[in-house]
Amino acid sequence: MDKMTRTTHSNRSAETSPETATNTPQTSTLGPRAYLVFAVATLLGLTHHLDHVIRGNHVGWPITPEVNPFTYSLAIYPLVVLGFTLSLTGRASARYWTVVMTLGAGMLVFFHLSPWAVEPPGDVILPYANPLFGYLAFAVLLALILVVVVGALYSVLLWRRELA
Repeated sequence: MDKMTRTTHSNRSAETSPETATNTPQTSTLGPRAYLVFAVATLLGLTHHLDHVIRGNHVGWPITPEVNPFTYSLAIYPLVVLGFTLSLTGRASARYWTVVMTLGAGMLVFFHLSPWAVEPPGDVILPYANPLFGYLAFAVLLALILVVVVGALYSVLLWRRELA
């Protein structure tokens, strides 16, 4: 083999060797569409949390001294920031988002739409003097749930592609 062939051959085998595969960051299958879905979900989540503050019910720490589901739901934002940071640096992929989005969807449905809802639709709609604002707040909540469910399903699809 000449020098060029040996160099190309050794570079190719270094790229595919098991030793280098474990030391390099994983390649992410997340594309712009996934980031858009996660960003829209985050913006709708922020809007919904702001709605809590505006209507003044089911609000907890840091707005009031009470620790309640509102307080715990704020944990989603550090998870989202961590997810974006890890995904953009190639250290997390669709599996991370599948877990975050699935848990988020489950919590949203449980706390707002289930028979055991802590904050049923009436608690979102009725505090507003103008019913239009109440229904708008509920529409934001429904849009949030829809986008988070879509994000969870899309993440599962991307995760399956990663495994294939």
